[in-house]
Amino acid sequence: MSLKPSVSNADHTQGNTDASLVIVEYGDYQCPYCGAAYPVLKELMKEFGDQIRFVFRNFPLSEMHQYARTAALAAEAAALQGKFWEMHDAIYENQEFLNDGLPLKLAEKLGLNIPQFKADIHKQELAEKVDTDFESGIISGVNGTPSFFINGNKFNGGAEDLFQLVRENTAN
Repeated sequence: MSLKPSVSNADHTQGNTDASLVIVEYGDYQCPYCGAAYPVLKELMKEFGDQIRFVFRNFPLSEMHQYARTAALAAEAAALQGKFWEMHDAIYENQEFLNDGLPLKLAEKLGLNIPQFKADIHKQELAEKVDTDFESGIISGVNGTPSFFINGNKFNGGAEDLFQLVRENTAN
């Protein structure tokens, strides 16, 4: 399966925007497998961040994970204040404590404008962004999290396998 739509300015990206290696993760903030992949991906970015472009798209499995959508909306609300990746990381680093109140505590820790954050988290356009990410995952053949795409093609492996692939592709 291939990635639809392809990576654009609407996506949250980090690393080298001009990299020849583009990795897209569809993730759920409450998914234990995404939680396990998170430190591996952090290490990957630390080691190869200047050689890859990493993209995160929301794929909250709301039926299984009751706080996944709230967490996704919190990350999107933080993005409006320029702190998407900080919130993304903080949620994964506190995943075992995830509940309805955690995003607000994290927003305070990150020094966000709290009245703005509280208003933004309920904005229709943020709900639409999460839904659009989710729908793009469905169209791209995502059926679980985390799901990875490399240069637009579905990658059938976990974060550890991804690390190996990046290592092989950046060796030259």
